[in-house]
Amino acid sequence: MDKALEKQLIDLDDHDQRIRAELAADGSLFDGYHSRMEAVHRANAARLRAIIADHGWPGFSLVGERGAQAAWRIAQHSIGEPAFMRQCRDLLRQASANHDAHAWQHAYMDDRIRVLEGLPQRYGTQFRDGDHGPEPFPMEDPENIEARRQALGLPPLTEIVARAGKNPSPVRGDPATREAEELAWRKRVGWV
Repeated sequence: MDKALEKQLIDLDDHDQRIRAELAADGSLFDGYHSRMEAVHRANAARLRAIIADHGWPGFSLVGERGAQAAWRIAQHSIGEPAFMRQCRDLLRQASANHDAHAWQHAYMDDRIRVLEGLPQRYGTQFRDGDHGPEPFPMEDPENIEARRQALGLPPLTEIVARAGKNPSPVRGDPATREAEELAWRKRVGWV
C-alpha cells in the first residue's frame, strides 16, 4: 500500500469537505455551483487524473479503505468534467468486480452520471428538492430498486427517504428557475 498516496487523497478530500462546510455555514453553497467549490473540485480532479494515469484506479490495494473512499468522493465531485467522471465510473466498475472498491461506489457514480445526463438512475442514490422535501430523481425500473440496492448492501430506499425528510437542505429561490439554471450549466459543461 502507498501511504503517501493515501494521505494525499485524504488531504484533498478533507479540503473539499472544509470548503463545503464553510460555504454551507454562510448559505452560499445552496445558491448554485459556487466558484470556490468548483475550483476545489477541478484541482482535486486534476490530481486524481494524474494518479490514475500513473497507477490506475486507487483502490483498496493501492491506498487502503480511507484512500479509496477519498478517491471515490473526489471522482463524485468532478461534476464539471463529464469525460473524466465517465472514465472513473468505468474504472470503479472494474475495481469493484475485482474487489478493489465497493460495488456501491460504482452505483453512486453511475446514478450521478445518469442524472447529470438527464437519464433515470438505477439505484436511487441521487436526490433533489421535492414539494415535500428531498426525493429521489426519477428511477429506471423502480419496482426492482430495493432488490438492486440490497444486492449492493445499500439500505432500503424507504429508510433513506424517511431520513432525508427529517433533514432537508435549504431551498433557495424559485424551483423552475433553479432547474433551468442547472440545465443550462449541464449543457455548457457537456452533460446533455
